[in-house]
Amino acid sequence: MRSLFVAIRMTLVLTVLTGIIYPLAIAGAARLLFPWQSAGSLVMRGGRVAGSELIGQNFSAARYFHGRPSAAGDKGYDATSSSGSNLGPTNKVLIDTVRRRLRAVLETDPGSSPSRVPIDLVTASGSGLDPEISPAAAEMQVARVASARGLRQDVVERLVRENTRGRWLGVIGEPGVNVLMLNLALDDLAARN
Repeated sequence: MRSLFVAIRMTLVLTVLTGIIYPLAIAGAARLLFPWQSAGSLVMRGGRVAGSELIGQNFSAARYFHGRPSAAGDKGYDATSSSGSNLGPTNKVLIDTVRRRLRAVLETDPGSSPSRVPIDLVTASGSGLDPEISPAAAEMQVARVASARGLRQDVVERLVRENTRGRWLGVIGEPGVNVLMLNLALDDLAARN
């Protein structure tokens, strides 16, 4: 009987320590050391949340750069259903999905060669919510965005370069372009003109 009471007490103590005190301490430290990131890296425009710098969104209008396809949720870009498709490279469903996405990209950005379409424009990321595309994926969309906005291509290319993140410490990771930040830069440019 004594062992039962010790076990119950230990369960309660560990529950309070690991289930309440530890999470509150970590959340408090994150709030103190990384206030912007711990609040979701929310980007504000005109007093409203335009999105998160860390979560991809669906941009489909011709005047915007399109992000990576999403497998999160039934319609994609559902942050509550973050996940990949878990389909292997020989899976017929994945192959058909990639082919369908490739046709859509070639219709949206005519003049592109199927062999030159960056892989990140036709495949979803592991989370299904990747906020970035490769610089090559952004460059492929420059002509369409410039035409839809009535801008010169060199102006749009400059914005892509300004919004391209390099490798961390110059060697780790791959360069990326945050689609939300690039599209907001385009909107800011239009507002100034």
